[in-house]
Amino acid sequence: MTARPDPLPVSLVPWLDDGYRHIWMPYTQMQTAPPPLAVTATKGSRITLADGRQLIDGIASWWSACHGYNHPHIRDAIVRQAGEMPHVMLAGLANEPAFTLARRLADIAPGDLERVFFSESGSVSVEIAMKMAAQYWRNNGQPGRTKFICFDGAYHGDTIATMAVGDPEDGIHGRFAGLMGGQLHTNLPRDDNSRKRFEAFVTEHADQCAAVILEPLVQGAGGMVFHAPETLKTVRETCDKHGLLLILDEIMTGLGRLGTLFASEQADVQPDIMTLSKSLTGGSLPLAATIASAAVFEAFLSDELDTAFMHGPTFTGNALACAAANASLDLFETEPRLEQVNAIEAHLGTALEPCRGMNGKWGKVRDVRVRGAIGVVEMDTITDMTALRARFVEEGCWIRPFGNIVYLMPAFTIDEEDLARLSGAIVKIIGER
Repeated sequence: MTARPDPLPVSLVPWLDDGYRHIWMPYTQMQTAPPPLAVTATKGSRITLADGRQLIDGIASWWSACHGYNHPHIRDAIVRQAGEMPHVMLAGLANEPAFTLARRLADIAPGDLERVFFSESGSVSVEIAMKMAAQYWRNNGQPGRTKFICFDGAYHGDTIATMAVGDPEDGIHGRFAGLMGGQLHTNLPRDDNSRKRFEAFVTEHADQCAAVILEPLVQGAGGMVFHAPETLKTVRETCDKHGLLLILDEIMTGLGRLGTLFASEQADVQPDIMTLSKSLTGGSLPLAATIASAAVFEAFLSDELDTAFMHGPTFTGNALACAAANASLDLFETEPRLEQVNAIEAHLGTALEPCRGMNGKWGKVRDVRVRGAIGVVEMDTITDMTALRARFVEEGCWIRPFGNIVYLMPAFTIDEEDLARLSGAIVKIIGER
């Protein structure tokens, strides 16, 4: 058995040494992984380590810190709300930040998405969307419509129901196949042939399905795989033809990441249910939203409690998180976030292109692609993931490749110099022999 690497010396960061014996890290083989880097501060696009080094964050804390770290407007909103009321239960009581945020999200959401249900994480918001869709049909007298059509390459979260609508061959979730309920997986309709296959697939299964679920324009954790707006239009049109609901998971793509406030805008498509998280609070506090159309909501209205949506996380509508989210929306209204995303897209489109065709010590480059504030260098394979991640740290960058991709998803507010250092580090390191 391989010995577990020791954490940093006690004299440098005692809390890391003490806590490492007890914490269970995400996506980590604790037996062999090197210890995590101790962080003492963040600001803008910079992470300060306990040993004094600074790293430029190329992935915005799992794509959430869209305004950069420690934005004063969000910080001040959190401080004010913490002094007044951090939390109060939402069943039978109301707090101003949650009700204001619900109204604001309904105002900016596509079409008639107008009812907002809050939770604490993206995965849970997708499970809520699935429950809404299934109960929608139950309330409409079709209780057998409980299946979901989903796509190869998808990722919607790590909880049980969301794993079931993710890629069935996913190396992360494949080991739980016996635990998850079977869902209906198919290919995205990208061209004439796949559109015909998708139409036939939906025709075969529609009468048992509640909804189709899709990450619009970019499948994120499945490998940053892009598809065209026409694909999203095809899915919407097919749902309409067969009377299916459409759930769009905009947890990653929503709130500006692709250059529009929502990815669905680029296809002029409105979902029946949409999920948001990550950038919702600017990466400051955990919060997610499931937003339903008027038609979906109205299916839950009656004189009978049995038709009500019976779901209620303890921290739903948390006042502190909702205050942060309201401040985050303020910044989308008052600062040039979409223009910043377009500038990042222009930079990455040029700066990462030299990687195309490279074949070095870390592997052979298969593709280079950019959309919005997402830049991807796809490899055939990555030969030593741990060493590659450490190599980026040596260059002063926090870039965390996964699967077979090296990617950037920085804060929208990153300055030109730091962005150039990130893209330059990728070109330099991927080209090493």
